[in-house]
Amino acid sequence: NLVGAFWQPSGVICDTNYLSTLSERELRCGWGEVAKYHFLTGDDMLSMSTDQRVARCAQIKADIVVADEREGGRRALLNYGHTFGHAIETVTGHRFAHGEAVAIGMICAAHLARITDRIDAARVEQHYEVLNAYGLQSQLPVDVDHALLVEAMGRDKKATDGLVFILDGPGGLETVASVAPERV
Repeated sequence: NLVGAFWQPSGVICDTNYLSTLSERELRCGWGEVAKYHFLTGDDMLSMSTDQRVARCAQIKADIVVADEREGGRRALLNYGHTFGHAIETVTGHRFAHGEAVAIGMICAAHLARITDRIDAARVEQHYEVLNAYGLQSQLPVDVDHALLVEAMGRDKKATDGLVFILDGPGGLETVASVAPERV
């Protein structure tokens, strides 16, 4: 990521055979990141082979990054689930690895989108279906302190104008600013 901040890559090489060397948890973490691409594009990525899925994710990310190198707009959508996810990581003392926390974060974001009338219950259910297909946890643990989560989200890099989230909606994912803490 750091090198990419200065120079865009001219290509991406993915050796998907390497995935077989990963622990189940590390693999799940990767699938947590892949899951967000289902919601970025609406592609039926579950019907694709692993190689096709990885290639499609790389292409989606490349298209977004090329169009918005400085994260001034659409690139922020790559952070779907991350506002909640980073807060979950922080509040739980990193009990959840990044991809696991992002997966739970996408469910939280889907519920927030439902509460704010941006999506319907069927769309929330789609989030559960995608995460379950990847074997990802989709429930926020009951011992997580809600007030601490909201406080941590207030420190998120996107929180320039109150709480800011990437939320699903009628036109797909978009940045939603100034979300009242009591709505979360």
